[in-house]
Amino acid sequence: MKRIDTSAWPCTIARAGAIFGDHWNVLLLREAIYGSKRFEEFQKALNIARNILTDRLNTLVSEGLFDRTTQPERPDRYEYVLTDKGRDTYPVLLTMATWARSYMLGPDEDPLIFEHLTCAHDFDAVAACSHCGEMLSLDQIGVRWGPGHPAYHQPSISDRVDYDTGA
Repeated sequence: MKRIDTSAWPCTIARAGAIFGDHWNVLLLREAIYGSKRFEEFQKALNIARNILTDRLNTLVSEGLFDRTTQPERPDRYEYVLTDKGRDTYPVLLTMATWARSYMLGPDEDPLIFEHLTCAHDFDAVAACSHCGEMLSLDQIGVRWGPGHPAYHQPSISDRVDYDTGA
């Protein structure tokens, strides 16, 4: 199946989809957050073909989510280390895991429990307003066109969806 490159689309979700829409990229980010750094570690953890792993690691490096550094003991080998941009993917992965826990797992199937080390309580990812901290639900969210949204792609107000009615 041919992948469509959405990295330049005038949509933040489409641009993020260029990274998060590929399951191997998501799993490589997960493994890096767990501490994997070397090609062999990623390959063993994911049982991924070498050519696919090479391609996805190169993509994550070129997108600035990983830095590729030479291993001191073996100069022809590399480590893949999360950049700040790569580390900042953790809220997305936590949210995906929280959603999957709610909709894709049975009560005794959860393979991971997230623990907040500061308060020592288990937690799930939540959506909250970055300004006031209030928890968000879909009916509390509005959307307006930003300065980067092309005029040719802006439907009229009447073309927008009302999430309460589905109209």
